[in-house]
Amino acid sequence: MTITKCKKCSERGGAMYKNRAENGLNNICGNKIKEIRENLPEKTSQKMLADMLQIEGLDIDKNAIQRIECGKRFVTDIELKVIAKVLRVGCGELLGS
Repeated sequence: MTITKCKKCSERGGAMYKNRAENGLNNICGNKIKEIRENLPEKTSQKMLADMLQIEGLDIDKNAIQRIECGKRFVTDIELKVIAKVLRVGCGELLGS
């Protein structure tokens, strides 16, 4: 996460926080989600993953999965937990830690 100061914040002495990864993406787990999904024993499409997540109670569709995987969509902690459960990995693995 990058911390920058906007002009107004600099004048007041505060910092403005950016909610983007160092590479400019909106999440740090999208690439790993895609990698794990593509390496599952059964071929799993983005639609199939969305269906699996919906069964677990997460209201998400194929388009959201595509946007997450390419880093265009933020991922909440609640979503990350359910995605990790469905992919049978820990949250830390999705976050790269």
